[in-house]
Amino acid sequence: MTTVQTRPAAAGDRRRWQALAVCLVAGFMTLLDSSIVNVALPSMERGLGADAADVSWVVSGYALTFGLALVPAGRLGDVRGRRAAFLFGLALFTVASVACGLAPSSGWLVVFRLLQGAASGIVAPQTTGLIQQMFQGADRARAFGMLGSVVGISTAVGPPAGGLLIQAFGVDDGWRWVFYVNLPIGVAAFCAALRLLPRTPVAEKRREGADLTGVLLLGTGVLALMLPLVQEQQWTGRAKWALVPVAALLLAAFWRWERRQGRRGNDPLIDLELFSLRSFTLGVLLNLVYFGGFTTVFFVYTLYLQNGLGYGALAAGLASLPFAIGSAVGAALGGRLVVRHGRKLVVVGLVGVAVGLLAVIGAVQLVQGPGAAWAAALPLLLAGVGSGVTISPNTTLTLTRVPVRRAGAAGGILVTAQRIGSAAGIAAVGAVYFAHLANHGTSVRALQLGLLTAVGIILVALVLAIADLRERLAHPEPPMGDGPAPEPVERTPTKA
Repeated sequence: MTTVQTRPAAAGDRRRWQALAVCLVAGFMTLLDSSIVNVALPSMERGLGADAADVSWVVSGYALTFGLALVPAGRLGDVRGRRAAFLFGLALFTVASVACGLAPSSGWLVVFRLLQGAASGIVAPQTTGLIQQMFQGADRARAFGMLGSVVGISTAVGPPAGGLLIQAFGVDDGWRWVFYVNLPIGVAAFCAALRLLPRTPVAEKRREGADLTGVLLLGTGVLALMLPLVQEQQWTGRAKWALVPVAALLLAAFWRWERRQGRRGNDPLIDLELFSLRSFTLGVLLNLVYFGGFTTVFFVYTLYLQNGLGYGALAAGLASLPFAIGSAVGAALGGRLVVRHGRKLVVVGLVGVAVGLLAVIGAVQLVQGPGAAWAAALPLLLAGVGSGVTISPNTTLTLTRVPVRRAGAAGGILVTAQRIGSAAGIAAVGAVYFAHLANHGTSVRALQLGLLTAVGIILVALVLAIADLRERLAHPEPPMGDGPAPEPVERTPTKA
């Protein structure tokens, strides 16, 4: 009798891990496209005759529409079904990728990149929501650890992958294969998702009205905030920063509107009660600050290697691999240890990142020349391990108390914080790097000042994590594994 009961349970357990693998493949593909394009920009300029403004929008347009789609798409998945939203976003991303590769002009390429970014923003919150739906306790932490590995690896692997494709298919048309490579992966992931992804539990499905006013206020607010950040180098002058107070007003109006929706018993885009959860509020803030420092490292480091030391696109990309390897190892460890150690892991991870980046600063001072990448490899490995131990546990801790029925919207908020933090960090660190380069012309010093700025941002995140750790020691919360049982998954009825 025992054997008969355990077989379906074992099959169901295997199926949810297979479903997670599908989500991670799709997440890797969509996140990779935010970094793989960077090394292909010179190829686009040559193959399409694109100017600086066009190639800037190929990068920044993707980030903009990605950030704008996250929260509404997460809410849509919560209400109408995460499986359907995931499949739609994945199909749209795959089609948009092929369209990018076939683009006859730089203008069309920008349009298709905007569509591709929006599709990526639809997929991302469904992944976190599905993890919340399918896993609990230690298994959920392990799943988020795998997702953290994907985030770190996809960010760092993009440049070398792009460099390999450019080298394989030539400078004129190599950039097109940066997009074509998504077609077989996207089709395979879509077919697997159709078979493996669970449907939204019956208890979660609700016929709620669309908060169109909330979508409009949040979308315009995020757009006004991100535009001057992602276009900081392209839009000269200070007039662009006038959009920041406009963004603050729009986001304040959004907050008031959502509170009003809640008081009237209507369906808000974001349930503001989520921010009454200390773990969620602090986790979102940590994500915002940490990604402001973490993602800027690749920006200034690859610029230094290519422009300062004359590295090719492939060599500069490969120089980032130690960070990617370390990040994968750190995220896997963090996913296994976070249930036992909690926020302490995030503190340890942030210290590791800061120490690793300070060691990179010292390494490029000691070895000024073609060997700089080798000298920085071990410090980057340490920083990567620290990053993995930061991102994975912070994601788990941020979402662990969130009700499953709000998991998509909560995941959208978390990733939106990442995107805004990344844009703000690149604007700040890029300003320091380019200002020193313009005034003094020493690329080593410009890199060091840029990395010091990134370390300063990461230390702010460390202070937040330590403050939260002290608060948790004074007022401990229940262990993560003691939460409510997972809600049932709707299954297709079978005939007797």
